[in-house]
Amino acid sequence: MFNFFKSKPKEPVKLCVNTDIHCHVVPGIDDGAKSAESAADLIERMQGWGIERIIASPHVTQETFENNRNTIEPALQSLRAELDKRGNGIDVLHSAEYRIDELFSQRLEDNDIMTYPNDYVLIENSFLQEPWNLDQLVFDLQVRGLRPILAHPERYSYYHSRPERYRQLYQAGLSLQINLLSLAGYYGAAEQKIARLLIEEGLVGFIGTDLHNSRHADSIDAYLRTSAARADMEALAPMVQNNTAFL
Repeated sequence: MFNFFKSKPKEPVKLCVNTDIHCHVVPGIDDGAKSAESAADLIERMQGWGIERIIASPHVTQETFENNRNTIEPALQSLRAELDKRGNGIDVLHSAEYRIDELFSQRLEDNDIMTYPNDYVLIENSFLQEPWNLDQLVFDLQVRGLRPILAHPERYSYYHSRPERYRQLYQAGLSLQINLLSLAGYYGAAEQKIARLLIEEGLVGFIGTDLHNSRHADSIDAYLRTSAARADMEALAPMVQNNTAFL
């Protein structure tokens, strides 16, 4: 009898972009989706947020996920087959998320980098410390005609006490990509605070879900029903390039 007084769940706000450039939905090759079926389930949830195009970013890391085209493309084809079976025509491409390590240096030397359209490349720092050669690497990538994007800078805790480093990297030509999961508070209050600081400073070039599993999807679902999400999307809309950079 009291159901009349219960408030209805808030309708989720749509993302301010329709292209996700950072997610782990290529099945069975890293710590993301384990099967084509679970990957397709995640993609269907992403479509509910307004995602119409996906550029998946499997991990490429030394001794852990040494992925290349020969591991990624067959797995991606299995995902596309599952989506086709469901009548889902979403456009799913792939690039990679490259940890800055010796494997990345070797792939770069061999001209064996899986770029995004228009020569963007997604790189990832160690979570323990900044790579000693990061500034030189950013310069070298640009000399090669590549456009580096730093994945989830808000998650590197060694920057939290010196946020001026973000602007230094941005001014050096390194685009910054924050995670929706950070804005959702999934990783913690510090990461959420820094992600919003980067928005306030106008330093965010891209956003990504960094979606790996259903727990991540649940967190994003809940976040998109908050007034904070609406404010974040309004602030991000004029600065992020997800919809334009990869045409």
